[in-house]
Amino acid sequence: MDKKLFLLDAYALIFRGFYAFVNNPRRTSAGFNTSASYGFMLALLEVIEKEKPSHIAVVFDPPGGSFRHHQFPEYKAHRPPTPEDLISNVPHIKQLIEAMNIKLVEIENYEADDSIGTLAKLAEQDGFDVFIMSPDKDFCQLLTEKVYLYKPKKFGNDIEVFNITQLEDKFGVSKAEQVIDVLALWGDAADNVPGANGIGDKTSKKLINEYGSIEGIYENINKFKGKQLENLQAFKEQSVVSKFLVTIKTDIPFDFKAEEFERREADKEKIAKIFEELEFKTLIRRIAPELAPAPQATPAAAKKKAEDAQQGSLFDFGEPDVPVAPPAPSLHTINDTEHEYFLCQTDEELNQLVELLSQQSEFCFDSETTGLELHTTEIIGLSFSFQLHKAYYVPVPLQREAASELIHRFKAVLENEQILKIAHNIKFDMQMLSSYGVAVKGKLFDTMLAHYLLDPEQRHGMDDLSAKYLGYEPIHIESLFSPKDKNRIDMRKVELEKIKDYAAEDADVTFQLKQLFAPMLEAEKLMALFEEVEMPLVPVLADMELCGVKLEPQMLKTFGAELLEKIIEIERSIIEMAGVQFNVASPKQLGEVLFDKMKIVDKAAKTKTKQYSTSEQDLEKIADKHPIINLILDYRGLKKLLNTYIDSLPDLVNAKTGKIHTSYNQAVASTGRLSSNNPNLQNIPVRTEEGRRIRQAFVASDSEHILLSADYSQIELRLIAHLAQDENMIDAFLHHADIHAATAAKINNISQEEVTRDMRSQAKSANFGIVYGISAFGLSQNLAISRTEAAQLIENYFKTYPKIKAYMDNNIAFARNHHYVETLKGRKRPLKEINSPNQTLRGIAERNAINAPVQGSAADVIKLAMIRIFDRFKAEKLVSKMILQVHDELVFDVLAQELDQVKQIVKEEMENVLHLSVPLTVEMGTGTDWLAAH
Repeated sequence: MDKKLFLLDAYALIFRGFYAFVNNPRRTSAGFNTSASYGFMLALLEVIEKEKPSHIAVVFDPPGGSFRHHQFPEYKAHRPPTPEDLISNVPHIKQLIEAMNIKLVEIENYEADDSIGTLAKLAEQDGFDVFIMSPDKDFCQLLTEKVYLYKPKKFGNDIEVFNITQLEDKFGVSKAEQVIDVLALWGDAADNVPGANGIGDKTSKKLINEYGSIEGIYENINKFKGKQLENLQAFKEQSVVSKFLVTIKTDIPFDFKAEEFERREADKEKIAKIFEELEFKTLIRRIAPELAPAPQATPAAAKKKAEDAQQGSLFDFGEPDVPVAPPAPSLHTINDTEHEYFLCQTDEELNQLVELLSQQSEFCFDSETTGLELHTTEIIGLSFSFQLHKAYYVPVPLQREAASELIHRFKAVLENEQILKIAHNIKFDMQMLSSYGVAVKGKLFDTMLAHYLLDPEQRHGMDDLSAKYLGYEPIHIESLFSPKDKNRIDMRKVELEKIKDYAAEDADVTFQLKQLFAPMLEAEKLMALFEEVEMPLVPVLADMELCGVKLEPQMLKTFGAELLEKIIEIERSIIEMAGVQFNVASPKQLGEVLFDKMKIVDKAAKTKTKQYSTSEQDLEKIADKHPIINLILDYRGLKKLLNTYIDSLPDLVNAKTGKIHTSYNQAVASTGRLSSNNPNLQNIPVRTEEGRRIRQAFVASDSEHILLSADYSQIELRLIAHLAQDENMIDAFLHHADIHAATAAKINNISQEEVTRDMRSQAKSANFGIVYGISAFGLSQNLAISRTEAAQLIENYFKTYPKIKAYMDNNIAFARNHHYVETLKGRKRPLKEINSPNQTLRGIAERNAINAPVQGSAADVIKLAMIRIFDRFKAEKLVSKMILQVHDELVFDVLAQELDQVKQIVKEEMENVLHLSVPLTVEMGTGTDWLAAH
């Protein structure tokens, strides 16, 4: 029999098991989180059943750290605390390993990496083939002809086995020991291995390949010049320390006895007992079917099984274990959870807290306020947390001057750029503090936005996340008030001790969520998107919201009067055409007139209540049956403009600033697009003349300013051209062809010079409709052409751009295998219904598979552009402000004498934000109002 030893990196597999189920934790009926134990056992059983090793061991890190920590105290110092739910599983996992009769190795003062390295060398000398089961790339330094790295499954991908022949491809070197030098130069932020600053991934590989080792580099240091020479000289000591830290020891004193590592029969009685305690009923049947209780088919179990199947795991091993109709686990609360929440009021307490905060690498903060309206709300308290289950609450005085004085005591730590600031919906807290003259600076971590990236289609409220991820139910604000106060909540009425618990708990819970979400972002490869796009965008949006945009109410009043006259005239025409007096605004009366009296169609669509449907969608389908239908659609469109914008916008002007201050939401749209509310400026119609006139009411802040509009031209089609790498479409953009105009000319059989704005708008719908999977029927409806003509247009389109079709098919195939798609910047869109047996749900998911990478990439592009423009404005000390973002358009309130400088900055940053196969182009216009500028 072949001698095959598997060495399992225990904590690497335990962490992966825990986070595999983090969105849907496995819990016993008593509420104990068993995710780590379950995930680890799936991995262990998979390798035993699939690989059938002759010998096996599970290797743990010892408590108390290793020799590296003693010699370099900063080593792994930045790692977040291990979740309590994971730690509590380790004793159970060790019991399971013992019951499986598997060798457990844990050597004092040495990390698991060193124990594995030593065992691998000893076993190789004894004639074994050795497989190191771990996702850690550092083990590649141990590869030989008989030592392999066995990487477990992840995100639907199969197992990967690395051998010595793959070093060149992965690390650019030919010898395993050179991996150490590459890793040392490279550094590792997660483990606080410093590396050589300025020497990245590619350069590390190149240098070690050329000079053989770090020592070889410094022996040839005279061959370097410029910035690279400066970096190598400046960080020589760091490089040497890093090499010490990343070198896995292979010479630990260890008496290797092969027989101790032999795979033996498990103690089924012990296993069954532990599995019963952990409620792993399916796993009992897998290992000891004779000891398993008879399965019971219940609706709850079936539902749970279906949910788990959709959820998936990092391992994707075997059948999910389904508890049989367990009772819902109860959530922990402040009443049964150990915590320390301190009230800080005296000078001594405040000074101590400020000093403590100044010593932290990160802390969480939260502002307790009288409301949510930025320009009238006041801060009544601040809470802080930088340790699990410990937080501090600082009450803020009522009087504004005294409040500002107290808040300024925390100014230095909040503005310290070396300290990471954590909060939930951090934008609001930053805006509140800015009104007191405190600017939150440094790196930011917003737990709401972190979860948005991890699971964009779910809820992101702190209470929801606490219940889902921590098994904890925070205090509800309503519980702080007596019944008579609930309709008019005023936090100043609440006794201080209650506010302290409520506010401190918010900071504590948010700090805990950060420790959980940070490694999840890393595991999902979303940290770069989080740190480079979403978090830097927060201060940009905060500033835009505070700045606001000026509105001219009188213009809207005049336009509203005109619109009302037009609505009344259309209403008269509808009634005259119907031949009967009725309420045009009543869906019930309208349906009866159209389909009972006028009999426009024989079989009209009906609602669930058996009433005739007069929805916009259903009316558009029969618009060619009678001219009254288009009149009704016009009537509704104009009434919506009047009610939603013309009558409502003046009421939203802030009395204090004289401006409208919309709120931008980063964590709403699954595609990554920003949305806005109070008011929603994203939905102001632009396709009709009346809709466009609303923009005329948005004006420059004063006579010394002018509005500048900058709009990406055809950005989504340009992104499609890049993503699909279609040569014909790329060539068209490189030669500055107007694709929409060309399509319009083809549809209408006219020259491009004759194409009108409305024709081009229709053609734009056709272009995007085709690449997003619209059917011939749908296209015929959109363009009012026959289905045959639409089918021919689609066929001709794909003949012109053949790689677009391949792109669409490839995206759908990727989504089927991975259950998500992603943007150019790595933003993920889950597609849980992509393999649904329901054709409608599956079709929607397929269209999203094509659409989401394009829309999401466009969102990433404009967000990056906003960040860079904002930074340039600050760096060049401009007075001008970015005030609006609507889809692919940015609007600026520009000081007249800065206009040329602003136009140059905006054009440079928007057009060069990403380098694609086609140019990004921006159209700009100026005017005293938004319509004129656009």
